[in-house]
Amino acid sequence: MKVAGFSFIKNAVKFDYPVLEAILSILPVCDEFVIAVGKSDDDTLNYIKSINSPKIKIIETVWDDSLREGGRVLADETNKAYKAISPDVDWCFYIQGDEVIHEKYLANIKNAMIKYKDDMKVDGLLFDHLNFYGSYDYVADARNWNKKEIRVIRNKKNFYSYKDAMSFRKDNDIKLDVVYVDACIYHYGWVRPPAAMQQKLLEFHKLWHDDKWVNENVPKVDEFDYSKIDSVSKFKETHPKVMEQRLKRLNWTFSFDPTKGIKQSLRRRILNFIYQKTGWHIGEFKNYNLIKR
Repeated sequence: MKVAGFSFIKNAVKFDYPVLEAILSILPVCDEFVIAVGKSDDDTLNYIKSINSPKIKIIETVWDDSLREGGRVLADETNKAYKAISPDVDWCFYIQGDEVIHEKYLANIKNAMIKYKDDMKVDGLLFDHLNFYGSYDYVADARNWNKKEIRVIRNKKNFYSYKDAMSFRKDNDIKLDVVYVDACIYHYGWVRPPAAMQQKLLEFHKLWHDDKWVNENVPKVDEFDYSKIDSVSKFKETHPKVMEQRLKRLNWTFSFDPTKGIKQSLRRRILNFIYQKTGWHIGEFKNYNLIKR
C-alpha cells in the first residue's frame, strides 16, 4: 500500500498558518507528500522547504484570481496538488494548512486504509472535525461548526476537490461513498492573535466575495472580536505533539462570557442542546454517502 499526503498553501508566514505542523502530523503514514505552494507575499516557499524531508514534493503555483468567487480557487489549488500525486499511490491523505491530526489517530487511519484498500466500493474515509476557537483551550461546539469531513480518498482521475475545497466529488458532481473512521481533524483556523486573525479574515473573505462586499461587510478594526460566538466549551484533552511549540508561544488570552455572545433563536438553542447532548445533528447536509461496515 502506498499513501500520499497532499495540501496547498499561500502566505503561511504572513497569516501564521500551522502548515508545518499539519504536514508533520500525517507524514509518518505517508510515502510522499505533495504541496502546492502559491506565489506568496512572504517566505512561505522556504518555510515549507525547511521541513527537509525526502517525502516532500513541492509544486509552485499562481492562484487564479478569476476563481475568487465562492472560494473556488481553494479547490483549484487542491486539485493541482492532487493531480501531481504519483500514479502508483493507493490512498491520498488531504490536510489543509490549518488542520492537524493527533498522533493517537494515525494507527486507526492506517488500519482503515489497509482494510479497505481492495474494497473498491469505498471511495474514501470520513473523519470527525473539531474547531478550536479563540485559544487552544476552547472549541466551538454549536451544531453548525463541527461536521464530519472526507480527508482520505482514492487516487482517481475522476475525483476532484469540490466548491471551496472542504470536500470531494467524482464525475457529474456525484458524492463519494465513504466509511467513517474513529479519527478527528483538529482545525486551528480560528486560533491566532486577534490582530493576525482580523487580517486573515479580511484576506479570507476576498476569496469568496468582490471588493465591494468586503468593504461593506468586514469591520474595519485592528483586532478580531473573539466574543462574537454563540457557544464554546473547554477543551479537556491533549493537543497533537507537533503543536507543543505553538502552544508555548500563545501570547494572548481568551475566555468566553455567555452573556456577551451571539444570541440564538429558541429553535437554534433547542437544536444545539440536542446536538451537544447526543451528537445528533438534525437537518445536517452530508457531503458524502456513508457506507455502513
